[in-house]
Amino acid sequence: MSIKMKFSFLITLIVLTFFIFYHMLSEYSMIHGMREQARQSMQDTSMHVANSFSSYEQQSGRSSVSEGEDRTSPEQIFDIVKSLNPNIKEITVFEQDSLSVLFGTYTYLDSTNDNTILTEVKNTGFELRKMQINGKPYFRSYYSTEQTGNYIISIVYDGEGIKLLVSQTRNDSLIYTGIAMVLVLIISYWMVGVMIKPLKDILWKVNEVSSARFQQPIRIKRKDEFGLLALKVNAMSQNLSIYMSKLRRAFEENRRMKEHLESFINHTSDAIHLIDLDGKVIQVNRAFELLFGYEEEEAIGLYYPILPDSHKAEMRHMLNQLLSGKVLPAQETMRITKTGEMIPVSVTISPIRDSDGTIRAFASISRDMRSRNKMEELLRRSEKLTTVGQLAAGVAHEIRNPLTTLRGFLQLQQESKKLTLSHVTLMLSELDRINLIVGEFLILAKPQATKFVTKDVRNVLQDVIALMNSEALLHDIEFLVTFTEEHCLISCEENQLKQVFINLLKNAIEAMPNGGRIHIQITNKREFISIAVTDEGMGIPADMIPKIGDPFFTGKETGTGLGIMVSQRIINSHRGSMDIKSLVNVGTTIHVILPALKEASENVILEEQA
Repeated sequence: MSIKMKFSFLITLIVLTFFIFYHMLSEYSMIHGMREQARQSMQDTSMHVANSFSSYEQQSGRSSVSEGEDRTSPEQIFDIVKSLNPNIKEITVFEQDSLSVLFGTYTYLDSTNDNTILTEVKNTGFELRKMQINGKPYFRSYYSTEQTGNYIISIVYDGEGIKLLVSQTRNDSLIYTGIAMVLVLIISYWMVGVMIKPLKDILWKVNEVSSARFQQPIRIKRKDEFGLLALKVNAMSQNLSIYMSKLRRAFEENRRMKEHLESFINHTSDAIHLIDLDGKVIQVNRAFELLFGYEEEEAIGLYYPILPDSHKAEMRHMLNQLLSGKVLPAQETMRITKTGEMIPVSVTISPIRDSDGTIRAFASISRDMRSRNKMEELLRRSEKLTTVGQLAAGVAHEIRNPLTTLRGFLQLQQESKKLTLSHVTLMLSELDRINLIVGEFLILAKPQATKFVTKDVRNVLQDVIALMNSEALLHDIEFLVTFTEEHCLISCEENQLKQVFINLLKNAIEAMPNGGRIHIQITNKREFISIAVTDEGMGIPADMIPKIGDPFFTGKETGTGLGIMVSQRIINSHRGSMDIKSLVNVGTTIHVILPALKEASENVILEEQA
């Protein structure tokens, strides 16, 4: 049922309720009025009958009456009255004292009540009562005045006639009420249609909006509440249109981004898999399947399927760092395939957060390092071969000069057949130089097994300083030492590290022929140990610093250029670095960085092969 019909029925129901209430009051008033009217009519009729009867009595009491005069008897009077009022059934004249019937008939008997009322009418003058005779309703009136003398006039009325009159009046009222209700329903239906027409327009607009059609607005012709509502609905529709356009654009952007990311994830060569906070795999890409041998269906739901047991503590530590908010760099580690093969990978783990910033999962990107490791190994071998070639060329060049000197002195002695001691001394010095060059060459080229042990770098450097102190005093040089009080534990090969410090201090001493001070400083930076050796010599030109460490490149007349090269190789084997900074006429600083150990009991044994 439409709202229009509902409103119409509601209004009709309200009007119907009012009409029923009004009809009940009207019927009550009508019945009461008709009763009063009937009573008054009966009283008037009784009074007319009494007047007629009184006239009859006066005529009967005259002494003489004209012979031709027409006298009217009481029965004739009664017949005339009955003909005028069909509802009158009987007229009776009682004698007040004896209550006997003098005139008329007395067939509608109710002797018990009649006697009581006949007695009362003497005082009141008029009485009316309702009675039932043989199941039919009747009314009997009693009238007595001084004009009637010693008589009581009683008239019986038919109750059916009065009842029929009341019923007819009631039916007419109901007919009028029904017609009025039909008119009210029609008029209310029309009025409600006029009133809710803007509401129909608003409902049409709401249906349009629900179907994502926002173009056509509501035509506003009224300035009442419906007009204001239509205005607000138009504004809402316009805003929804703007928001829907933005939402469509955002949806398209998200769809394109999703397709782009899915394409990137599925076509990248890096193995990507997502795990929840418990370590259960929730998504993998194609590269993951190819690298580790798991199908997507069998990988999803597994807990750390590619993590070896030996690396579980490492994974827990990484996840805890991510949960604490830290950003982890890529880390080279080992992973296990479905077949049990251990492969080296570079792993990058990133947290995945929800809109509230809470970490809900982790994304792990694993890059196969086998090809890169093989390539690096080939590069290392190529570099070694290149270095050996450079060294061989340099050694050949460096050895040729002393050999030429030896050959010349030997030919001279062969021709002179004399042994000159000064010549022998020169030849021995040239042989010593050849021996030095060959020895340093062997240190670089010969594979050596090195054993790393835990040492305090302060003690190692202190031993070297004690060794070099006498030579420093000969050159008028003073060592200024600044060591931290914290432990400076490192994993090192002590003899090789001493060789590095000897080379550095020796170079610093040779850089100051006129004496000076060498500053030696050790600092504990927690993650690494810093060793700085600073001299006050002539310094190194800026264009020469990048070449330091090349084979046989040196700024000294008697140097071979292999000392710094050997030192750099030793520092690199300790996973450290060496940096050179210098200013001409100011001095040079050699800065050595070595990784620090967190526990004194940590010992590492490494073997390096060429």
